[in-house]
Amino acid sequence: MFEEEKDDKIYNLIITNGFDKNNEYTQFTEKLFSKVDFLWKESVSASYSTAGDAFFNKVDCIILLAGLYKDNKETFNDLLEAAEKYDIPLVLVRPYGLEEVPEELESKAATIVGWNGNCIVDSIKSADEMME
Repeated sequence: MFEEEKDDKIYNLIITNGFDKNNEYTQFTEKLFSKVDFLWKESVSASYSTAGDAFFNKVDCIILLAGLYKDNKETFNDLLEAAEKYDIPLVLVRPYGLEEVPEELESKAATIVGWNGNCIVDSIKSADEMME
């Protein structure tokens, strides 16, 4: 058998958070924590609209949890603008238990993924590779 090449990179992620009535943020981060071979850290800002170059230039990927979009549009819009300005890939995660995603997010995402931990990690890695 062939061994997979070990990925020692620590991915710096922004994961959308905010008003989260279905606890999707916690469920999502639990999926990431369950993948012990995937190294990551999260960058958080009190206001993404005022975070500058030093903050965004170190981010590898922005994760948009589509289930949080309706109640957190301002944060999402700030992150969409930052992704475009700083050339950061967007991974769009479908709302938990649903297939449809908002069209305005789908059109800007590098990839769309469901809630399978392996697929999430693969999507993050692929999105990051597309930007290199």
